[in-house]
Amino acid sequence: MLPPLYLLRHGQTDWNRDRRIQGQLESDLTEAGRAHAARQGQILAELDLPAEVEAWCSPQRRTRQTAEIALPCAGLVPRFDDRLKEVFLGDWEGRYYADLAENDPEGFGGKSVFELCMSGPGETADDLFVRLRAFLNDLTGPAVIVSHGVSLTVLRGLVLEVGMPEMEAMSRAQGEVWELRGGREIIHR
Repeated sequence: MLPPLYLLRHGQTDWNRDRRIQGQLESDLTEAGRAHAARQGQILAELDLPAEVEAWCSPQRRTRQTAEIALPCAGLVPRFDDRLKEVFLGDWEGRYYADLAENDPEGFGGKSVFELCMSGPGETADDLFVRLRAFLNDLTGPAVIVSHGVSLTVLRGLVLEVGMPEMEAMSRAQGEVWELRGGREIIHR
């Protein structure tokens, strides 16, 4: 059984706002994104975090910016791990969802962002599962983890032992903290 985990998706970025595919490219938090991170910091400060909790963070700029705002509220300093990066989406990165949908209406029609990312160019879903499972296997105690929408959805799915349909239905809202403990998820808003 895994130790308790507290997961934070980075706050809104300018690319989230503009519906532009980020993947492993860099973007910055918006004012709303900084507010999301501040709310996550308040949530962490209110939670009864285990004394031995460690903080882990994707090294991408938007997660570092989120961690800089949220983690000090709980007295935490992150360690960075490349395995927490967002899914790599190849030549889709930097492009707008609307442009891709216009050029390939059949391939994009009616699919969620999560579904598209799990079948896009670049990193395969299996590769993403392998790297996130390796991260989880290396954890030695409770952890606060700052990462990305798709990567955290898969990580949550692995911990909760659910399939793709259940992952698809998970919240990817910014400004929340997802607590995973004892095989269940608690969403703190």
